[in-house]
Amino acid sequence: MNRFRADPRLLAPLLAGLAMLGPFSIDTFFPAFQAMEREFDIGAVAMKQTISVYMIAYSAMSLLHGPLSDTFGRRGVILFSLVLYVAGCAACAAAPTFHALLLGRAVQGVSAGAGVICGRAIIRDRFEGPAAQRLMSQVTLIFGMAPALAPIVGGWVLYFAGWRWIFWSMDAFTVLLLLAALQALPETHPRGGRTPFSYGGLMRTYRAIAGDGRFLLLGFTAAFNFGALFIYIASAPEVVLTLLHLNERQFAWLFIPTISGMMIGAALSGRLAGKASARRTVQIGYCLIAAGTCAGLADAWLLQPRLPWFVLPIALDGIGVSLTFPTLTLLMLDRFPAVRGAAASVQMSLNIGFNALLAGMASPLVSHAAAPLALFAFGSSACGFACWSVYRRLSPEALPSVRAGDAAEAAVPPSEL
Repeated sequence: MNRFRADPRLLAPLLAGLAMLGPFSIDTFFPAFQAMEREFDIGAVAMKQTISVYMIAYSAMSLLHGPLSDTFGRRGVILFSLVLYVAGCAACAAAPTFHALLLGRAVQGVSAGAGVICGRAIIRDRFEGPAAQRLMSQVTLIFGMAPALAPIVGGWVLYFAGWRWIFWSMDAFTVLLLLAALQALPETHPRGGRTPFSYGGLMRTYRAIAGDGRFLLLGFTAAFNFGALFIYIASAPEVVLTLLHLNERQFAWLFIPTISGMMIGAALSGRLAGKASARRTVQIGYCLIAAGTCAGLADAWLLQPRLPWFVLPIALDGIGVSLTFPTLTLLMLDRFPAVRGAAASVQMSLNIGFNALLAGMASPLVSHAAAPLALFAFGSSACGFACWSVYRRLSPEALPSVRAGDAAEAAVPPSEL
């Protein structure tokens, strides 16, 4: 069994599968929004809270997944969370009321983040430099299929069996993932390197991370970048059904171009690993992001929402966002090498918390028309670039010599924690 656990060819698809739980939890039941609104007799704004509740729970628990894995190991935390996620899916599938559905969504949110957070720590535990970025990019590339497949699967399950079977299907996928993890998931954080869990120690660690201006700048850069894409994802029911006038089985028209762009960006990131500096990689990414968001603005102001012109700028933006993300993530994790699990938790909590605000507050305000959506995406990307520009001014000595995915010179020594 150890031979299989040490095989990176198995590690990448397994970690990608664990990371898929997040987008599956968000995207799979988008086609069922109108059917669920009718069954529970609620409006579209209330239905948006099924995303916000999930993401708030996800964000809050993200602050614990990493530290728990630093104390108890990566493998145990992931396995326990998978069991809890199975229970959350079952609760959603059997929910008799809307409030019961929200409770099930909260359970899903509490458990869904362990795989991606601990998975990032596993990559950094075992690999360094370009090898770490290559594996991170492989995981992103495989994982990128999830948001595209999820609403397609959800639409067809809704068509043949009803919305409750969407959650039963997610349950079945998680059980298969649990069995695979029991067989092949490695433990990369040995007992000798673990840190005892204590509330005081956790608060000191989080104060150190939250007080690190460069970490926060990198975190907000990544969050704002992805926010330009997530506003379309959170608004997918309105975009697909209202703006583009498609049906519940045609969500692929939005998600396949978007996720294809992200997968292309992840592949480019892997190609640039060890060849381009962090500065150069992110610079290329922002050129693509600027092209995509500007094209989206032009399309929204000059044309009626229609295929394929509406989705092509989103795909281009996705290439840029996904190209920058592995580099930004590794730079953040290397700020705190002694507690990478906690650092990954803060990064995830920041990103998901921001997305929860987008889903619950921004999306209902801008999803009624193409122009507000495009303007919000442009503004979010501009904020991300501003954060990156400030980081570059604070870290001019680190970026020219740091190859993509190898930010050792930017790391905070363990003694400073």
